[in-house]
Amino acid sequence: MQTLIKRNAESDALKDLRHFPVVAILGPRQCGKSTLAKMLKDKIDNLAYLDLESPADLRKLDNPELFFQVNQQQTVYIDEIQSKPELSPALRSIVDRSS
Repeated sequence: MQTLIKRNAESDALKDLRHFPVVAILGPRQCGKSTLAKMLKDKIDNLAYLDLESPADLRKLDNPELFFQVNQQQTVYIDEIQSKPELSPALRSIVDRSS
């Protein structure tokens, strides 16, 4: 059985999400980034979790502008975002327009 080590990352991420339109959770493999996201899901209303290792979730971002327009009232967590590097310029553009 694995135990979860309490970290400050959860409170830091929640604080950052109140102030910034985009927050990145970075770290080495298997350090708890996905676990942190799943913990945040319990504390954030309207959190959409996308795992880009899932073909179904990956397809949702075929048209990122449409996806984010339809989900503009949600906080969107994108796990494994490095699987879709072309998403980065689209995200920047979407965030710039909404700011």
